Amino acid sequence: MRFIERARETADKKMKNQNQIKSLWDEVRELSLSTTIERLDSPPTPLEFLRNYVSPNKPCIISNAISHWPALSLWPNHSYLTHSLSHSSVSLHLTPHGRADSLVPTPTNSLCFASAHVKSLPFPLAVNWVLNSQVGKSVAYLQQQNDCFRTEYFDALGSDCDGHIEWATEAFGCLPEAVNLWIGNHLSETSFHKDHYENLYAVVSGEKHFLLLPPTDVHRLYIRDYPAAQYSYSQEIGEFRLGVEEPVRYVPWSSVNPYPSPEDKESEMANFPLYFNGPKPFQCTVKAGEVLYLCRYPWQGMICSLISSMRISTSCNQFIMNMRIQVLMYLSAT
Repeated sequence: MRFIERARETADKKMKNQNQIKSLWDEVRELSLSTTIERLDSPPTPLEFLRNYVSPNKPCIISNAISHWPALSLWPNHSYLTHSLSHSSVSLHLTPHGRADSLVPTPTNSLCFASAHVKSLPFPLAVNWVLNSQVGKSVAYLQQQNDCFRTEYFDALGSDCDGHIEWATEAFGCLPEAVNLWIGNHLSETSFHKDHYENLYAVVSGEKHFLLLPPTDVHRLYIRDYPAAQYSYSQEIGEFRLGVEEPVRYVPWSSVNPYPSPEDKESEMANFPLYFNGPKPFQCTVKAGEVLYLCRYPWQGMICSLISSMRISTSCNQFIMNMRIQVLMYLSAT
């Protein structure tokens, strides 16, 4: 009898906790985030940006913030980039499927955190690889971190975009710590993760889709430790090999795949009910010429896609101190 009573008390307590968590989810969305990511028709003043978005940790999409960048008209021209960067070597990231820094099965069917094979190539060869990516063979993405725009692209493209975004620089009180240029295609995909930086994503061509979760939802992502692994690619035989790092190093990462395949959907929903049964993530699409402010702590997942008429899609990312600017660009072979 006591066992049954204790079981009921435990169940009641669990239900109460779940209701409290759900109330917290609802309050966060109602009080600070609303139901959609806010869009601004023009850049805010530094004070407005700090007060309305940075301080409350609230993402927003800004139009007409980079409309004066020459990159918007120059970079979608494939030949312009190839000519400008004809003598530049860049870091190309290769995976079999377009998902670098994500969970993949090892040969023993356990999951690991896999990083891309990174290869330094002349830009014309690298961009051609991006254009001709195929799932199952190789998917290429120019997605180097660590201030890659200023270290790999700046000499050729530095005059095509601003080195920082003035109203953000003034709001944060310092210049960007890093500026990254990412060039990918419709296969480029990023798994759920969090950044320790204040991000500004500036899309130069194409568009980028985001799924965003506020910090209060971190428990819904089932963060677990996974062994780190690395792809290595043999161009001679056109095959990837996935090897777990030795000594073993563990990476905490979200276990949730927000877009499971039809055959995996039922098991994913059963394994991660807090994510699939909870409030939907915020979704937004950042188009060419727009900038997304993504604050430091929300978790995020990114799916990159193309407008069919676009040949090249780019975006830039800056970060200041703990803030960076990403310039993003996506390519299509058609």
